[in-house]
Amino acid sequence: MGTPGETPPRGRAVITKEPIEVDRLIMGAHNPNSGAMVTFLGIVRDDGILSIEVEAFEDVAQRDLEEIHELVGRKYPVHCLEIIHRTGQLAIGETILLIVVSSSHRKEAFSAFKEALEAIKARAAIWKKEYTADGGRWIKGNLAHEQQATREEVDS
Repeated sequence: MGTPGETPPRGRAVITKEPIEVDRLIMGAHNPNSGAMVTFLGIVRDDGILSIEVEAFEDVAQRDLEEIHELVGRKYPVHCLEIIHRTGQLAIGETILLIVVSSSHRKEAFSAFKEALEAIKARAAIWKKEYTADGGRWIKGNLAHEQQATREEVDS
């Protein structure tokens, strides 16, 4: 593995309600041929909120993450790619998203990471609602999936 166009790299793409096992997943991405590992943690930040709720069309979001995993894994020479996205009610400081990329070289690892993150933001059927002392508000998410959901609700 590690050459673009080969089979997808080790790792997985998962939507989960469970806390993300960050240390275990990072350690699992190690490869003797890897000279670089990029790790990204998306964390609930304290910017005046009490908590957030992350919702997903789970089947669609799971498929979106799997497609992103395969696309990025085939495009870049990576050894391992982990994409784990959390759903549910999350408190300040909790991990929402983990992306781990290991590769022989840093350039490929950073490029694969950036493409995976941007694709998740653009394509995945995942939304966030921020809760404050004044109530809650939905954060604008993936417009294409929002339009699809609206059409499905109207058709129901």
